[in-house]
Amino acid sequence: MYVIAYDFGTTGVKTCLFSIGESLKMVASEYGVYGLYILENGGAEQDTEEWWGAMCTTTRRLFEKTDVRPEQIGGISFCSQMQGLVLVDDRGKALRRPMSYMDQRAVSEMKAYLSHGLAISGANMRKLIKSLIITHAAPTSVKDPIWKYKWVQNNEPEVFSRIHKWLDVKEYLICRCTEQFVMTKDSAFATFLYDTRSVKWGWSKTLCELYGVDPKHLPKVIDSSEQAGVLTDNAAHELGLKPGIPVYGGGGDATLIGVGAGCINVGDTHIYCGTSGWVGTVIDRQVVDIFAKIAGIIGVEANKYIYFAEMETAGKCFEWVKDHLVLDEIGIYLKKTQITESKEKLYESLYDYMSETISKIGPGAGGVFFTPWLHGNRCPFEDPNAAGMFFNIKLETGKTELIRAVLEGICYHLRWMLEAQEKKVKTSSTIRFVGGGALSTVTCQILSDITGRVIETVEASKDVGAVGAAMLAAVGSGKLLGMSAIKDFIPVKNRYEPDMEKKRIYDKNYQVYKRLYQTNKKSFAMMNAYNREA
Repeated sequence: MYVIAYDFGTTGVKTCLFSIGESLKMVASEYGVYGLYILENGGAEQDTEEWWGAMCTTTRRLFEKTDVRPEQIGGISFCSQMQGLVLVDDRGKALRRPMSYMDQRAVSEMKAYLSHGLAISGANMRKLIKSLIITHAAPTSVKDPIWKYKWVQNNEPEVFSRIHKWLDVKEYLICRCTEQFVMTKDSAFATFLYDTRSVKWGWSKTLCELYGVDPKHLPKVIDSSEQAGVLTDNAAHELGLKPGIPVYGGGGDATLIGVGAGCINVGDTHIYCGTSGWVGTVIDRQVVDIFAKIAGIIGVEANKYIYFAEMETAGKCFEWVKDHLVLDEIGIYLKKTQITESKEKLYESLYDYMSETISKIGPGAGGVFFTPWLHGNRCPFEDPNAAGMFFNIKLETGKTELIRAVLEGICYHLRWMLEAQEKKVKTSSTIRFVGGGALSTVTCQILSDITGRVIETVEASKDVGAVGAAMLAAVGSGKLLGMSAIKDFIPVKNRYEPDMEKKRIYDKNYQVYKRLYQTNKKSFAMMNAYNREA
């Protein structure tokens, strides 16, 4: 069976062609980019035509590099970023640019609904408790899609008046492929309007009334492995595929990356480091920590959930340091060594060079710290004003220390979220580490040393979202008999044991790292809340 899985991230789509038989094999892959538009008012938007254009281009390219033909494709599935807001008319056409999960302009809308009256963790107690009873979660972040929806209602009434359905990222793409308006359960849960009580399971009229959401805007809900529809003639023509191919629901990245990592049993913990970062642990009942902003989100298998803690910028911080602290050095390095003719080791990428460079200095980055909050933070504290900073720079501090501090700061924050999870659930002693960050052996070892956990990586570390989507298509088509069979398709590639001597150094520094937010919280607010209002 051949399956195409589309993994739509923050700034690009990875289009993967898989063969699923006795094992899972990636036959070919292509990558396409699209924009992320950051606005001065805190907005973060994307463009549906750029999504679709990247999807069409990468799909056609697949068949230019493989002997597999379009008529051999047995299914299409998706993995995508979550908590976006795509408002469409009755033809499935986007009414405005989608609002990304990073969008944080709806401060006034959130305050209007949650800030008055007796409050818990900054949210109105009555509304908070009602939400927790019905969904086991609550919209306590300005980035949650309810507030984006309310922002459009308040600021773009003409657009709001033409809404037919409220979709998330992959749901829009499913609609573009099939002309069906659906939403998978994990995406429905992420709206915080979906009743997850065992006897209910459906859109909550109570919460729609509470938050002023029109129930008619909410689409039909399906399972992640369920067929949403089939590829239409028009979509097939644009993609270079054959009409009638089954299109499956798939899942959000928070849901499917764990599946692609092989973490499907209760108690399995995975850590993801891509543009964003998170810690996810499989649980058999919904748990919520409203203070640390961690919730048990719906998984792809019945009666299983993912206790999910997220940081907004993880690998994005390493990209930032590459762009702003490394590129000039790399340029000099390439000229000095005439790298195209050198017989010495050729670095596969700038990230390899960065990893190699920072591995030459000891743990603790010479006492320098970096806070990886380049677009605010969500867990274990919610603060859109929080920002990145270097702390404890001295005369002897160089670029190498700064670069290593960025990587250690990301890992410190991942540990912080891991420990926040431990307050409510049991996380695993061995953790699957996936995403682009897991490609670096240096990063893997630092994460193991900082957390004190055994770290395992898998073969397709950067493509685990697509792997998870392909596995769901296989389950939905009957190729795999159930979710339990997935783990056999995800073998361990490498294993890293913590160095306890280094951990003792990191333990001391970690205590300082955790204090940096509280000691700078008011300054962040003075600088950044003012800037957004201005």
